[in-house]
Amino acid sequence: MGDDTINIALVNMGKATLEGQLPTKGKIVKVDFERVDAAWSDLYPEWIDETSAKCPELPMPVFQNYEKLDVVVARLPSDQEFGLRDVFRLQVNLVVANLLVRCGRVESRPIYAVFIGSSGPMWEIFRCDDLVLHDADSWIYKPQMRRIRQIVRMPVGSCQLNPPLPHHGEELGIERWKQGREAYATILHSNDKYVCGAIALAQSLIQLNTTKELVVLADDRIPPESIDGLQSAGWKIKRIQRIRNPQSKKNSYNEWNYSKLRLWQLVEYDKIMFIDADFIVTRSLDKFFTHPGISARGNNKHRFNSGLMLLEPSLCTFKTLMEKTWLVRSYNGGDQGFLNEMFPWWHRLPNKINHLTYFDDDKDRDHTVGNDAYAIHYLGLKPWWCYRDYDCNWDRPRNQVFASDSANNIWWGVYDKMPHNLRQLCYMPDFRHGLFKQNRNIAKEANLSDGHWRIKIRDPRNTYTF
Repeated sequence: MGDDTINIALVNMGKATLEGQLPTKGKIVKVDFERVDAAWSDLYPEWIDETSAKCPELPMPVFQNYEKLDVVVARLPSDQEFGLRDVFRLQVNLVVANLLVRCGRVESRPIYAVFIGSSGPMWEIFRCDDLVLHDADSWIYKPQMRRIRQIVRMPVGSCQLNPPLPHHGEELGIERWKQGREAYATILHSNDKYVCGAIALAQSLIQLNTTKELVVLADDRIPPESIDGLQSAGWKIKRIQRIRNPQSKKNSYNEWNYSKLRLWQLVEYDKIMFIDADFIVTRSLDKFFTHPGISARGNNKHRFNSGLMLLEPSLCTFKTLMEKTWLVRSYNGGDQGFLNEMFPWWHRLPNKINHLTYFDDDKDRDHTVGNDAYAIHYLGLKPWWCYRDYDCNWDRPRNQVFASDSANNIWWGVYDKMPHNLRQLCYMPDFRHGLFKQNRNIAKEANLSDGHWRIKIRDPRNTYTF
């Protein structure tokens, strides 16, 4: 067989579909596989046992029957019935990916994937960066094979924890992972009320001796003195223009939270771990960069929590996200809902990587955070908005599900190790003093059983006497 031969595999289609369009030299084979019998909820359950859960099998071809392929052509199922969360659509995409990896030629010649269908392939698997040609309902890709090899190692859904990618790849011929352009990132926009949180986040990462760069995206509403403090804390500053959420109302809390899409513009990095500014990292997260994007903890139903997520920057992905902001509706009106619609195929990280301060178990009266948490996500009132003596979420009955003195102590432990010049940016504004005093009085009048309102305030930032 000469070098001018082209071997083609057909997935979910017969030879008659491409009659007259195929080369005369080479082999054309129809790929046989059993259609999957599973629902999306089987692949994306709300909760799993992180120690033992396994995903159902997606039937695959007998790969030994196909060899030395140059092109894999697949007809994609219509997305009218199930939309992007169609298990058969996922199966077709993964059959193509596995054929590329397992049956492609070993010679140094490219292998292509061709998809026929109006919606195109799953961009979580076949990146827009690898698109060679798009014409009407035809899509031609020249995939980066290292990434496709990684993809076929992944679980078929969030039905089990995502395994880290190996540094040495014997299985499927994975090349050695090249540690390189990786960074932690956070975002500040519209005002400076999260600047102190971002400073503490950076310091928590530095105190754990991270080897990654730290990047903060900040719009022009973050004042110069705050920018100076962020740089001193360890952040590399990238100025951005904020992005409006088209579903939000003017001056609402979520009006500009689509600014998070700017993360995909950080193409100087291969991977970004985004962390909201209301986090503290307590154990090193560096090892989780060996996971693919998007990786995150589960949130509810089939969705992930976007407060901490690993992603792969891409300008064409950013362009597509921007094009869809007015077309795709967010389930919760925010960036998390939008991103879940855009990336339905994601990979599960352990919950302890994003430990939410949410305690709805009546038996856990102390609301204790365990020592195994990698990062704490502070819901409700933030530690730097309160006094250090206790979590002021205790003073609001509706906020007590977010209250945790152990989590509060962890945040202030990071603060205590910060240089004094950084602590100055964690001052408490006068209006916060007033709100705190008001809430304490309400808690006292209600005689709340937790008794935190009895604690004498000793925080040196306190200019009031309680």
